Order: sequence, then structure tokens, then C-alpha cells
Amino acid sequence: MIGVFDSGFGGFTVLSAFLDRLPQYDYLYLGDTARAPYGNHDKATILEYTREGVEFLFSQGASLVILACNTASSNALRELQEELIRKPGVKDKNILGVVIPIAEEVGRLKKKELALIGTRATVGSGVYQKEIEKHLKGFHLEQVACPLLVPLIEEGWAHSMETKRILKDYLRPLKFRNPELLIPACTHYPILQKEMQQVMGKRTLVLKTGEVVAKSLEDYLKRHPDMEKRLEKKGSRKFMSTDDAEKFKEISRHFFKHPLGEVQRIHLPS
Repeated sequence: MIGVFDSGFGGFTVLSAFLDRLPQYDYLYLGDTARAPYGNHDKATILEYTREGVEFLFSQGASLVILACNTASSNALRELQEELIRKPGVKDKNILGVVIPIAEEVGRLKKKELALIGTRATVGSGVYQKEIEKHLKGFHLEQVACPLLVPLIEEGWAHSMETKRILKDYLRPLKFRNPELLIPACTHYPILQKEMQQVMGKRTLVLKTGEVVAKSLEDYLKRHPDMEKRLEKKGSRKFMSTDDAEKFKEISRHFFKHPLGEVQRIHLPS
């Protein structure tokens, strides 16, 4: 089983891309909606919350967990890989994130004038600068934190005039620099793909991050046949939330284009 973890609902944009490209696998989606959003928490809190989510997914039978959250990937992935995966006796599990696949894609595109929007925690971590440097030289990256976008999207206001106005205000200083590529470094933001492209104009490519991460997962499974063989392929989907299940189902419709079955409310042990 592939576990998909997010602080709330943005991970559904990643799961949707997985189901488009890799529908044969079993997936378990866990949204820690009771403690979302993660983007305004400090690193220690993000690490603690993410650890609890990952350990729960492993306990439910996941062999591979995807942190479908830029904030968690930026602030917890390396630590959890060291703590839970890279230790004696662990050979049948792994944790992957969304930052490295996106950084690798930026390197392949070879565009040097880059812009990025994300949560305060993602921007503050500096992880994208570090990861892109591994794949691309001589680039310039401008980053802007956009803390209002996640709550607006989750309230169903993604395409409202108010959200479009706020998005335009966030993007204005980036557009002024005429970037070749905009990186939406939050899994909520693909909901605003069209709006971001309209604001930035034709000169700027707005990266389709869900598709990038899905292609990376496909490539990973091809390179790691032992892991691929461990994953069940019955096409099952399970959904869990740490908050109200009915509210979870209602909000998820803004993010998830595939059928959503029953949602189980769970408590993450600390």
C-alpha cells in the first residue's frame, strides 16, 4: 500500500495525479485536518506532527509513504528518513516527499530565472534553494510566502474575486522580475493553476507539480523493483482524517477529481 500524508487537503492534488498515472496501486490517504495548516508552525512541531502521521500509515500496512505536503517535505523528510528508514533492520519501507522531484524537474527545464510561492514554513526552510542547486547552476530564485491562500482554498473560495485579488498581490513582486518559471510550492496551489498562469502571463511557465511528482513516483518504482513488488495492486482507496469526516468529504470535493469513498476519523497517537 502507498500511504499519502498531508496536513489537510492539498495532498489530494498529488493523489489525483497518482491515480491518473498509477491507478493500479492501493492507496491510503491521511489528512491531519485537526492540526492544519502546518505552514504557520515551527519546524519542531511540523516534525512531530509528520512523524505521528507517517508512523500511523506504516502501522496500517503502508510500505511507501509520500509526504504530499511541501511544508512537511521541507521540514521533516530528511529527519524522518534518518530516524525511521535508515537504521538497521529496516529494508521494506521508505518515505518520499515532493520537494526533490520538483527540484529535479526544475533542473531538467534549465530555466534560470525562477520564482516560488509557498507557506511561511516552506519558504523559511530554504530547502528549494538547496535542492535546486544540486541540479542547476547559475539560477536566481525569488520566493514569496502566501499564508492566506491555503485557508481561502479550503473554504471553497479558490476562484472568488477576493482570492484572485490576493493571489495577484502576492505574485506582483515576482511578476515584476519576469521569471521564466513559477514553482507553486504548496500542494493546495494547483487548484489555482489557471489563475496563476493568467497573472504571470505567457512568458512564465507555471509548473504542474502534481504531474511532476506522479512521474517521479513512477520512475522510482521502476528503479526499485523490490519495493514495487511489495505494493498491492487491487486499486483500493482508503481515506482517513483526524477531524470531522463529513467536513473532510465536503472540502475534499474542491481538490479531488476522483470518487471519494467513506472517510474514517482517526486519532494520531503522540
